Formats: sequence, structure tokens, C-alpha cells
Amino acid sequence: MSSRAHVVELPWNAQPQTRTMAMMLVLSFLLLVAWSQPGSARSLPDFTELVEENAGAVVNISTTTAPRANTSGNRGMPFDERQLEQLPEFFQDFFRGPQSPFGGGPGQSQPRRSMGSGFIVSSDGYVLTNNHVVEGADEIIVRLNDRRELPATLVGTDPRSDMAVLKIENGEDLPVVQIGKSEDLKVGEWVFAIGSPFGFDYTVTAGIVSALGRSLPSENYVPFIQTDVAINPGNSGGPLFNLDGEVVGINSQIYTRSGGFMGVSFAIPIDDAMNVFRQIRDKGSVSRGWLGVLIQEVNRDLAESFGLSRPRGALIAEVMADSPAQAAGLQAGDIVLSYDGEEVELSSDLPPMVGRTPVGETANLTVLRGGKEMELQVEIGRLPEQGSQQASAPAGDSSGPASAPLGMTVEPLPSKLAESLGVESGVLVNNVARGPAAEAGIRPRDVITEINRQNVSSVDEFREVVRGLPEGKAVSVRIVREGRALYLVMKP
Repeated sequence: MSSRAHVVELPWNAQPQTRTMAMMLVLSFLLLVAWSQPGSARSLPDFTELVEENAGAVVNISTTTAPRANTSGNRGMPFDERQLEQLPEFFQDFFRGPQSPFGGGPGQSQPRRSMGSGFIVSSDGYVLTNNHVVEGADEIIVRLNDRRELPATLVGTDPRSDMAVLKIENGEDLPVVQIGKSEDLKVGEWVFAIGSPFGFDYTVTAGIVSALGRSLPSENYVPFIQTDVAINPGNSGGPLFNLDGEVVGINSQIYTRSGGFMGVSFAIPIDDAMNVFRQIRDKGSVSRGWLGVLIQEVNRDLAESFGLSRPRGALIAEVMADSPAQAAGLQAGDIVLSYDGEEVELSSDLPPMVGRTPVGETANLTVLRGGKEMELQVEIGRLPEQGSQQASAPAGDSSGPASAPLGMTVEPLPSKLAESLGVESGVLVNNVARGPAAEAGIRPRDVITEINRQNVSSVDEFREVVRGLPEGKAVSVRIVREGRALYLVMKP
């Protein structure tokens, strides 16, 4: 039996369907071979040229903070500098540092040094970085990619966005980054960072955009970009680039339980950052739009109680006194569904929208009130630097305590407590037992001002509203707890 391979040739005068099928099989085989080759890795980005083009405009920022006067009764070190140098380096750092129980350093505190990143946005030396990189610094040194070290001055900061603007002294003909548009970013898009993690200059890391519009508790006016780009201490203030070599964000924070990178990083969108930069450069300060409301998320139960088909929008828990919102007629219990034509899906969407609006401009709001949508116009004010004064008026009720099948007992709201909490009226919860109230999260000392979108200003009104509640249906309850308004959901 012959061991030769048998080749069967398909005659070209065969049926057209047979020829077509044969050609498709051959093409499929060739494609499979092509994709199995190393060349298929070409679908992954190569950052080489992008890094070479942009590294020159990325800078390392080192700061020095002079020792502050020690008023804690420093007893001095138990040994001198010579003895200290004989200790292991870890203990030297400990006793010289601000955490030292002896005030830091033999006889006196030592200067504190820190490090971060930044990038040049103008050829005459304007640099963007994070506020926390330079906060409290007495000396700022910017080191360029060519190893030059140049002094820089602090032009201004914006703690609300954690941004700072520096100016390199006598800067001219400096390399600059290209500024992109963060509004064009898509989830899943490739991005990369250049920075100085742990002092390792010009380290490049890459990843993808994990999410957009993230809100963090400390900075609710910034819709953060979330990425999985490796960011560590020292990366703060450095640029986040897209595959066009444009800066789309400023690396700012990480989520971590270890102190290092855990796969979740946050960057300030460059659109917001450049707005802050221009204001600081041109007028030395930053102004933001202000509505004057306290808001909370709309969860599934709240959506049901307010008549929404699904959770969306920003629920107004409180309207501040003498605010643009009050002047426009916004009320507690309104749900903002859109702002200037832009949908408000999450409550965290609203503050950045308002903050970006120029002071004095009119914004169009679509709100849900009493189960119906309505349009309101608001003239946007300026966000105050300090806390805002809230509504405050004495209130009282001569009625006695009242218990209800909801599992709670209420009593008239003392006028002094009403004044201290800044509420005009309501009833005070003095006891909560097992039942709908406890399940909703109502606690003793809460002040109830509204149930099922009906005002409650006295114990009698409380009784009347409770009697009319639909059994088994979710209803909203507006409370004031420790001076802050909050909506809860209760099922009688």
C-alpha cells in the first residue's frame, strides 16, 4: 500500500455550488492560520511612539515643607545625630519624621519632602498637578525629562477638584502636551499614564477606561474617570493619555486597602481640569454654579413610592434658604430628571452639571412632582466658599404624643430643637418598636416632616396622614436627622 499522500483535485467543471464551498473552506483555513500567527497581536496598541512624543512634557514635582513650630512640649531626642545614624534606616526615618514621639529629629523637626507628577500645558511654563501634591509646600521644584530642575511658583489651587496650577520660573520654549476631550471617552478605550510612582521617574503604565462619571464623597463636583491603569503614590497629578497622544485626564486617586494599586484608579476629566486652569490663570480663583439643594439617590423603593417606572434622577431632600433653587420654586420631594436637556440618571450626575454652568446663566430643569413632570427655570448662583445657611424657624405643636400601627411613637417638635435643626415644622420620633418604621430605618430623635409627599407639621396631621396610607404600598418618608434631610421608604 502506497504511503504517498493522495491529492484529490476538484475539477473546475464541477457544479458551481461545489466550487464555491471549496473556495470558502480554503479561505477559512487561511484566515485561521493568519490569526494563529504572532501577527495577530497587532490588534493590541503599541505605546512606543506615543510615549516618545509626550514624555518631554511630563514633569516630576518635588516639594519641601519647612518644619513648623513644635508646641507639644518636645523633650528632645534621647540620643544625638551620631547615635541616630548608627540605627537601621527604618528607625532613622521614624525618629526624624513627623510621627516621632520626640517631635522629629535630634533637637528640632526636619523639613518634610514629598513627590508627585504633573504636565506642562503652555510653552511659557504653566503646569497642572494635584492640590494634594503641593499643599502647604514652601518650595516647589519641577524636574524635566532632560534632568533640568527648575523652581516653580504656586499660581493657585482648587481644593474642591484637587487641582493646582504651577508656573515654572523663567519658562520659555518648553514642550507641551496636546489637550484632548474627555467627553469623547468611551468605556473600554485604551489609555496610558506617565508619572513617577514611588519616585521612579517617567514610568509608563496602561489600561482601559473602566467607567465614566464616578462620584467620590470628597469631591462630588468632579465626574471622575475610572481606569485600571496602575497608579501609585507619586503618580498623582500626572497625565492620562488616549491613543491619539492627547491628555484626557489627571491621575488623582486610587481605591486601595493596602496603600498601593488594586486595579481601581480615578482621574479628573481634562475638560473640567482645563476649565479650572483657565479660571485660576485668568482671575486667580474658581467659581462654580450653585443650585442650593441637598440631594440623594433614587433607589428602587423610592422610585416606586414616587411613581417612577425605574430608579433615575436626583431626589431633592432639602432646599436651602435664599438659594437659586428656592427662588425658582423647587421643593423637597422633587426629582430632577434632566438638566438643560441632559438626562440625570444618578444623583451624582447633577452636581457636576450645575458646577459647570456659568454663574448667572439660566438652566432648564425637568422635575417630577406629585407624579407629574414639569419644567422649571433656575438662574444659577455661585457656589459659596463656606457652608450655606439652611432654613431655620421655630415650630411647635400643642398636641400630645401619638402612637400608630407603623411601630413608632411621635410627639410635638420642641421649638428650640426645630430651630437648632433648621426645620420649620414636623413631629419628633421618641420611640421605635418592631414594624414598618423600624424596617424603613427610622430612629428615635428623627424629625418627620413629610409622609407620602404630604406635609406633617403636627401630631394631628401625622395621625391623619397615617390613616390614609395605602396598605402594602411603598411610601416615602422625609426626615431630618442631625440637621440633614433624608428620604426613607416605608411599607405600612
